[in-house]
Amino acid sequence: MSQKPCLMDGREFYSSLIRLHILHHAIQEPIFGLGIIEELARHGYKLSAGTLYPMLHDMERKGYLYSVEQRSGRQSRRLYRATDLGKMTLEDAKEKVRELFGELFEES
Repeated sequence: MSQKPCLMDGREFYSSLIRLHILHHAIQEPIFGLGIIEELARHGYKLSAGTLYPMLHDMERKGYLYSVEQRSGRQSRRLYRATDLGKMTLEDAKEKVRELFGELFEES
């Protein structure tokens, strides 16, 4: 029995790029959910809170991010920063991405 070809919608490929983008910004300054959703939207990524927050929690659980709760009156916001592991991971990924993109965009 033959399998029907399955077209991916790109999310599987883009999720790692999104994680790298999150690390990049979390190294520069504290980030928060809505702010990073808006930042990613400027780059064409449409993420819902239901997609982003599990990603942030997973990255924190794995040691790439840490978070603190910031209160302002009655409102609170969880701010995320990159850990040393997150910083090292991004630096390593930059080398790999640079090499891959160079290959992807080579003139034939």
